[in-house]
Amino acid sequence: MTVRLLLPDDADAYRALMLEAYARHPEAFTSSAEERAALPLAWWQRRLDASPQATQRVLGAFDGGRLVGAAGLEFETRGKARHKAGLFGMYVAPDARQAGFGRQLVDGVLELAAGREGVTLVQLTVTEGNASAQGLYARCGFEVFGIEPFAVALDGRHLSKVHMWRPLAPLA
Repeated sequence: MTVRLLLPDDADAYRALMLEAYARHPEAFTSSAEERAALPLAWWQRRLDASPQATQRVLGAFDGGRLVGAAGLEFETRGKARHKAGLFGMYVAPDARQAGFGRQLVDGVLELAAGREGVTLVQLTVTEGNASAQGLYARCGFEVFGIEPFAVALDGRHLSKVHMWRPLAPLA
């Protein structure tokens, strides 16, 4: 079990994993498999930019040499919000679940956030009713701060998103 920063050379594997995620769990993601499949490989490579000024970082979980999970972190660029980062695109393949990959990915994202100067908290959203994901985030120290009703429209129904946050250091 290895968790590491994904690089542009990982774009093919990352794209395949995330297209699987969007197709298997359309309720969990705001983007659709069709929307993301239409994007060129260069888009996926840019998302995996490892330069110090990159506004996004993506971690990958590997079982042997196979990418089985991913989680991203987006750094806020607006001056008044640079203290925040957002966890995005969390997914672990079904055959790799319950093996600790999810926890390692979340812990890794928190470590990335803590390593960025000025970042003091991480936020995320999870689809209401996704108890396993919300439970993982809660075990990692995230707390609910609100629910966004009608956040996503899918197949004629509307899904709500639970907003969660976690400070990177104890609150004073």
